[in-house]
Amino acid sequence: MSLATEPLAADSSLARAAGPLASNGTARDFYELLKPRVMQLVIFTALVGMLTAHQSINPIIGFASILAIAIGAGASGCLNMWYDATIDGLMDRTSKRPIPSGAVARGEAFAFGMTLSVGSVLFLGLITNWYAAGFLAFTIFFYVVVYTMWLKHWTAQNIVIGGAAGAFPPMIGYMAVTGSFNIETFLQFLMIFIWTPPHFWALALVKTKDYARAGVPMLPVVAGGVETRRQILIYSVLLAPVGMSPALFGYASPFYLVFSGGFGLVMVWLAYDLSRKHEGDAARKAAYRLFGTSIIYLFALFAALLVEEVVPMIPWANLWGRFLP
Repeated sequence: MSLATEPLAADSSLARAAGPLASNGTARDFYELLKPRVMQLVIFTALVGMLTAHQSINPIIGFASILAIAIGAGASGCLNMWYDATIDGLMDRTSKRPIPSGAVARGEAFAFGMTLSVGSVLFLGLITNWYAAGFLAFTIFFYVVVYTMWLKHWTAQNIVIGGAAGAFPPMIGYMAVTGSFNIETFLQFLMIFIWTPPHFWALALVKTKDYARAGVPMLPVVAGGVETRRQILIYSVLLAPVGMSPALFGYASPFYLVFSGGFGLVMVWLAYDLSRKHEGDAARKAAYRLFGTSIIYLFALFAALLVEEVVPMIPWANLWGRFLP
């Protein structure tokens, strides 16, 4: 039985997490339940997916669609915190979250998350199409049920499979405009999907004791640091060409190809550097360096795709052709 289904420990913070059905949580506490940092990535990648549809959309409808997708992502984060309140209270990294800290009651968080989930799906369906709404509903289900309730507590590959949930937003954004999806948005999905393991495992290496204490079978806990570093390097090597794939398939310019390729090499080098440092402060710094750079990497690549969509007046192909023999 996973820790998430066991009775709460006697620890006061955990006791508060399962305590009263009402709380005195502030607006800030409820906002934190939505995992705003994750939501920023969702908003940005969904926007890129929407713009790569190459179809006109009413700006108000477009803004409302992004808002609905963001709220759906926030609802997923809220339900994740509701279910994992027990183990959150056992980990230093998450012990100050609204539920284990006692700011928001567990029942309140569940009601809040479910209301936002249903509301975001219905709202997206009414303003765009029910294909996009259905995909958003599936994404919420995948993150909350498949990842949070099952994979996270069952397998060391939890973040690999579960990472799909965080990779769906570009496809939802595209689908909100077109009612379908294409290879271009699948490549955007793949970029986030392959990026997730090295990004998250780099942090997990530093927080191994946290996960061990909470009984979560993250890869460093189950397989050890050496194997985790090897897997990070493998995924980073895979990520480099995947990050270049929009240009390789003709959906981005040669300038994007060079930019993404160079940044991909940086990721590979940092992963290799991490693989050589196993102990002490040097290993910790190498893990944090890869973790921080990975965030910049993903935002930079999607920003480059965004620039190529919103600045069509730059003749990328013609300009590149002048430098060719």
